[in-house]
Amino acid sequence: MRIAALDDDPYQLDLVQRAVKEMGYACIPFERSEALLRQLRRDSFDLLIVDWHLPDLSGIEVVRWVRSNIEHALPILFLTNRSEERDIVEGLSAGADDYIVKPMRVQELKARIKALIRRSYPGQENPLLTFGGYQFNMATRTLTFDGQEIELKQKEFDLARCLFTNCGRLLSRKYLLETVWGIDADLPTRSIDTHVSSLRTKLNLRPVRGYRLTAVYGQGYRLEALAEQEDDRDMTKEQAP
Repeated sequence: MRIAALDDDPYQLDLVQRAVKEMGYACIPFERSEALLRQLRRDSFDLLIVDWHLPDLSGIEVVRWVRSNIEHALPILFLTNRSEERDIVEGLSAGADDYIVKPMRVQELKARIKALIRRSYPGQENPLLTFGGYQFNMATRTLTFDGQEIELKQKEFDLARCLFTNCGRLLSRKYLLETVWGIDADLPTRSIDTHVSSLRTKLNLRPVRGYRLTAVYGQGYRLEALAEQEDDRDMTKEQAP
């Protein structure tokens, strides 16, 4: 999981960073709203923690921008000293998913992050994940298609799981690197492209199997589930003389 934290108070930002890292997640800090929005245009995150009062755009404006410009329903947690009922209503109405009033209690923050992740990514804890003909067995770390096992290396399995559980999302190379190889991994970007290409071949990711894996220039990769009608058209083309 990659979590972005936005707060212009260095002390609060450090507390959030330490709490998130103690949970085993990567935390990317931002002290300015515009810096976060620039990063959101080219990078991928699983959750946002946003302060209300900021020196440039307010937290409310940030949330509204995210809801208007990010296709994925990115979970957002407000962390602010505004505690009036009308403020909480305004924050949630703008698109935030949860609300914590400062001073922050670390254990409460962790609990709310866990709850948001459970609600937003329900497949993360399921031992059997099924996507069309593909099935992941998390206990044995095996992947099958229509019951036939596909031989994968450990990181290929992790990469495939990451792509399928984020189906429809544009995932940046940096996101894939930190999620699959770890936040301290020293791996060239080109190596990620090679792994993705190999995985596309091994899983035979093409329309007749209901999925398409595409590269988005300068950004990353997106795995898409295709409509049945599109699958049928492609099958007809393949069968045509």
